[in-house]
Amino acid sequence: MGMTHVVDRRLNGRNKSAVNRERFLRRYRHHIKKAVSDAVHRRSITDIERGESVSIPSQDTDEPVFHHGQGGHREMVHPGNREFVAGDRLPKPEGGDGQGQGQGQASPDGEGMDEFAFQITQEEFLNFLFDDLELPNLVRKKLKDTETFNYVRSGFSTQGVPAKLDVVRSLRGAHARRLGLGGARKKKIRELEAQLAALKTAPEELDAAFSHEDQIKVLEDEIARLKANVRRIPFIDEIDLRYRQHLKQPKPATSAVMFCLMDVSGSMTQMHKDTAKRFFILLYLFLKKNYKKIDVVFIRHHTSAKEVDEEEFFYSRETGGTIVSSALKLMHKIIESRYSPAEWNIYAAQASDGDNWNDDSPVCGKLLTDSILPLVQYFAYVEITPQDHQMLWYEYERVQARFPESFAQQQIADPGEIYPVFRQLFERKVA
Repeated sequence: MGMTHVVDRRLNGRNKSAVNRERFLRRYRHHIKKAVSDAVHRRSITDIERGESVSIPSQDTDEPVFHHGQGGHREMVHPGNREFVAGDRLPKPEGGDGQGQGQGQASPDGEGMDEFAFQITQEEFLNFLFDDLELPNLVRKKLKDTETFNYVRSGFSTQGVPAKLDVVRSLRGAHARRLGLGGARKKKIRELEAQLAALKTAPEELDAAFSHEDQIKVLEDEIARLKANVRRIPFIDEIDLRYRQHLKQPKPATSAVMFCLMDVSGSMTQMHKDTAKRFFILLYLFLKKNYKKIDVVFIRHHTSAKEVDEEEFFYSRETGGTIVSSALKLMHKIIESRYSPAEWNIYAAQASDGDNWNDDSPVCGKLLTDSILPLVQYFAYVEITPQDHQMLWYEYERVQARFPESFAQQQIADPGEIYPVFRQLFERKVA
């Protein structure tokens, strides 16, 4: 027998349909991911973080319904009928030549063109945008800047809140206390009861100091006194209560730093710069969304490099010649002064149009292979140009051959390739 699914369509108050919404987003995951990807391609660099309106073809939102099947015998009563009685044959309506009266063309495949539109929030947009992405080779380092904690069991305490009362352990302790306090008395009671039983069956001794009845009365009084003492032992006492105790144990935070290196020289046109900015905004949102404790260092360069803040990195303009090694040297200097590889996971992403002073490209390769890549987890280089590669690309190819696990390079020819290239660089590697 098949399972029946009932959809609750009653109106809910604010935020009371969260479970239904999550189920809906999972069901139409493919459509939403495509809409999010399209939105990244068409939005400006300052507008990439808001939510998005998503449309789904109406045929994909159909749900099963109960209805009458074909055939069978049915009787119906139509109110207000003054023309027909049972058995009359109804004439065929006029104009039944298959030609409709509406405007426009019919759909050849019988499917309607209506779409179901809904809005996803900023958080949902970013979740779909960065789904299945991660920083490669991320490992735990030293305990640093901890904000999260785990609560671990730490034995039992005689004080605590009722919610942490361990009933079984408390009852076990109460039982042990009752045995300790009443065990000797119960043993004595059993001995006296055995003497009393023997005394009742024994013949009375005529020369005894006490009469038979007096001896029985003494034993019975002693037994009654001991039983009263045992009954006064409380079933459970405050000293028996045991509460589960938990200690707040710091959870190691993953310490990581991302270096963002961008060429702002004269060879970088405004299109190149905007594409590079969009790539780095994607990267920045990815880091903020998934990694709360990651530092980001912004370095801009032309003939000289400069560490800047987020605002200046994304929105100020500069021109000049190009010496890429200046940015790599500054990055290495910052690593040595502030980000020890023993404590930090170090990442870098570099964007350039590939133009560089020719004598500088071998210097860049040597800096990477000798000084930087041995210290970092991952270095991603994106070249933003539709033209042929220059010396820097070929130098980086030799670097990638030596460090295939920690160095990657991709080319972006137009803004539509930003998101796919970003996903290739940071997709989760399946072990």
